[in-house]
Amino acid sequence: MAKTHDLKRRIRSIKNTMQVTKAMKMVSSARLRRAQERILAARPGALATRRVLSSLAARANPELHPLLNQRPLRRVEIVLITSDRGLCGSFNANLLKMGVQFVLSRPSEEVSVLTVGRRGRDAVRRRRLQSSGEWLDVFRNLEFGTARAIAEDLTRRYTNEEIDAVFIAYNEFKNVASQKPVIEQVLPVPREELREATEDYIYEPDPATLLDAILPAYVRMEIWRALLESAAAEHAARMTAMDSATKNAKELTDALTLHMNRVRQASITTEIIEVVSGAEALG
Repeated sequence: MAKTHDLKRRIRSIKNTMQVTKAMKMVSSARLRRAQERILAARPGALATRRVLSSLAARANPELHPLLNQRPLRRVEIVLITSDRGLCGSFNANLLKMGVQFVLSRPSEEVSVLTVGRRGRDAVRRRRLQSSGEWLDVFRNLEFGTARAIAEDLTRRYTNEEIDAVFIAYNEFKNVASQKPVIEQVLPVPREELREATEDYIYEPDPATLLDAILPAYVRMEIWRALLESAAAEHAARMTAMDSATKNAKELTDALTLHMNRVRQASITTEIIEVVSGAEALG
């Protein structure tokens, strides 16, 4: 019977864990709806702005604004956006693998990492990569002010020629079941390839004033969109992971319950055989 008691204790423990995973799935599902609404509202405008500015950067004089100026790459910054918490499947692992490969693929450049999230911070420390700063617990209450602060710091350092390029690595939210790790260039403003038939732009009031207002706002919007994408992708990944964990716990509970019933049945059968054998011996 001791074995039966052990099985009961194990089943009870798994059921308690299953309650936790079910609760976490429900919380992530509720947060995902809000995060999904925010990114779907922000994404169209941000992508349209990037397309326009990429076209503009290909046609405008780079001397009109420092953020258009492309310099030889000696010092590169990558903003690595991960989660602060775990239990979200391969959400962080895939992105960290891509980020580390990005750093190692540039041995001739000085690459520094600005981490957003504890998982990225811990990975940079473990691998002893050069860190330029860290932002923690930003997804607890994600606000545009965080994106503004990060963008202003990157813009200032790029303008002062402390860094020559800025890339951002994050998980792009595709749908509930799919998140794609990507790395995109933010600074200098990427230039699209010019086609044979190219249009020109009319600036009002003047190019310098207009670019001085638009380009910093573009950097802020790119950082904000990446944070929103990562937030939605994290909740989706955690919801999927907790759903799988709940299903696995249910299957394990059923298997252990069946095994326990068989053990109990075998024990009862053994006791009956012993009683019958004893009665026959006495008779």
